[in-house]
Amino acid sequence: MLGKPADPWEEDNRAIFRFNDRLDKALFEPAAKAYVRVMPRPVRTGVSNFYDNITYLDTVLNDFLQGKGRQGIADTGRFLINSTVGILGIFDVATRMGLDEHDEDFGQTLAVWGSREGNYLILPLLGPSTERDAPGWVVSSVTNVLAYAVEGSALLPLSLLGVIDARARARGAFEFADRTALDRYTFIREAYRQRRTYLIYDGSPPLVDFFEDIDESPPPGGVPP
Repeated sequence: MLGKPADPWEEDNRAIFRFNDRLDKALFEPAAKAYVRVMPRPVRTGVSNFYDNITYLDTVLNDFLQGKGRQGIADTGRFLINSTVGILGIFDVATRMGLDEHDEDFGQTLAVWGSREGNYLILPLLGPSTERDAPGWVVSSVTNVLAYAVEGSALLPLSLLGVIDARARARGAFEFADRTALDRYTFIREAYRQRRTYLIYDGSPPLVDFFEDIDESPPPGGVPP
């Protein structure tokens, strides 16, 4: 398991966690269930592909910031192919051509650069994060193509559809936490930290990160997270 988390703001975090949870139960969970019930799976797949593609420049940028030049070139090709041949990303043509999807963001880049994880925090509406990961939301918003390609009244409904699609895709994880966790706050905190460690190490974290302390082993090219 990971080392003991830095969570000095746990009381405030739990209050925000409860707020987010109530909002989810009241709005986003029902909307996601209705979306899954009404929309056929092929349509949902196309919608998910579209939103994955319009946010993919975040991965491309962070590929290069982490010094992954070859991966950055491949991911640039993936974005261009899916945006054109894949009709705005609705069809994932690039994967069929052998250009695999990657998941990079600015929080991972900061880890590779040597930034430590910092304190755990819950962001209103956005959910789990850390002092290191939080700035990534700003970078992700800047690289989101939707903000530049769509103007006026269409931006809000398209953004809301993206939120509902993301919630629908995560419904299995939410249901698993509801069924198994004695303390959902702690469960989600540790699941988030393990997931972030997995991403930082590109899917191959050293065993020490799961059995000793996360601060003991540095990520690729960096200092401990």
